[in-house]
Amino acid sequence: MLTFMTSNKLLRRIGLPVMLAASLAACSTLFKADVSRFTVPLPAPQGQSFAVVPEDPKLAGGLEFATYANVVAAEMEQLGYTRAASPETADMLVRFDYRVDNGRERVRTDPGVGFAGGPWGPWGPWGGGFGAWGFGFNDPWLGGPNVRSYTIFTSGIELKIDRAADGQRLFEGRAEAVSRSNRLPRLVPNLVDAMFTDFPGNSGETVRITIRDDEKTVRQQD
Repeated sequence: MLTFMTSNKLLRRIGLPVMLAASLAACSTLFKADVSRFTVPLPAPQGQSFAVVPEDPKLAGGLEFATYANVVAAEMEQLGYTRAASPETADMLVRFDYRVDNGRERVRTDPGVGFAGGPWGPWGPWGGGFGAWGFGFNDPWLGGPNVRSYTIFTSGIELKIDRAADGQRLFEGRAEAVSRSNRLPRLVPNLVDAMFTDFPGNSGETVRITIRDDEKTVRQQD
């Protein structure tokens, strides 16, 4: 039978590297969004102007919408288009909308730290050894699996580009993400960033955009 001191030594040897690795992983900023885009060939930037307008007229004139419109406008300018002084003088209207839901609860069960081999392990009530439960010491002093609940939120944006002269739709896109935050000032810029990654993309394709710190990776969604 292992002594309490021995189990603690094993815990230090096994548990601390696991916790350290988890701590290091948590230092990286990771944001994932599913982006769907539909487009006809957009005109190459040759001095065309645009204006960002709200899809919901109730948002017109709002400071929050203006903040997000500036983020969208910056992306359009990077593509080579020029921001118009007003929607009335723009060659293209960029219709923009954003949202976040009320959230839903998710329950997660995390095993304990260390090794386990059944309720008490193969070596008696002090745990230890390898078993079907994977990580988890199941020591009476350490407790069993950790069950916790938290709230996740689904946020999204929609972007539409119309030619002002005749109203022809040139682009439609939406981006959605699931996260533990419902703070739109943090979510919307990331969603816009995802929307304009490899813009305008392939029409009818949905991709997963992963933003890690300042890097962007695009892969086809399964």
